[in-house]
Amino acid sequence: MTTLINKKVVDALNAQVVEEFTAQNQYIAIALYFDAETLPELSNFFHLQAQEEHQHGMKLLQYITDAGGHPIVPATNEVKNHFESVEEAVELALNQELKVTDQINTLVALAEAEKDYLTRQTLQWFVTEQLEEVSSMSDLLNVVKRAGDNLFLVEEFLRSNPHEAEAEAEA
Repeated sequence: MTTLINKKVVDALNAQVVEEFTAQNQYIAIALYFDAETLPELSNFFHLQAQEEHQHGMKLLQYITDAGGHPIVPATNEVKNHFESVEEAVELALNQELKVTDQINTLVALAEAEKDYLTRQTLQWFVTEQLEEVSSMSDLLNVVKRAGDNLFLVEEFLRSNPHEAEAEAEA
């Protein structure tokens, strides 16, 4: 098979796959925390986030395959499983999205440095996706902070904003 990307780019993309699948597991852990706290809308939101992160990882693996590289299905990094508050869990998720945004930007810079315009074009989808991810998680954290101890307000926010959940599921 013809290879359209070099090993340096493939290695960097495979490393990002680790991050995407780790994010998937982190969001599952957060969703299960919300399950245990009887917060079904928050749980559903993070289950959808986990599915989306899985899709991101698969999209990268498929791209590596299509471009003639060698995809690696990775072990993931450890995730946090215990939270003291809803705010802590959502803040962790926002920080995760900010970290991934930096990682995607680093991948774009690498693709440009390697004159790998095919990868650069593919990564543009992820750049745009991260705007949505950070914005959505930032909004959720703001609502959590405003709701204080009345978490039913957060549940109502998610229930009354189905476009948030639908947008997450479609990505």
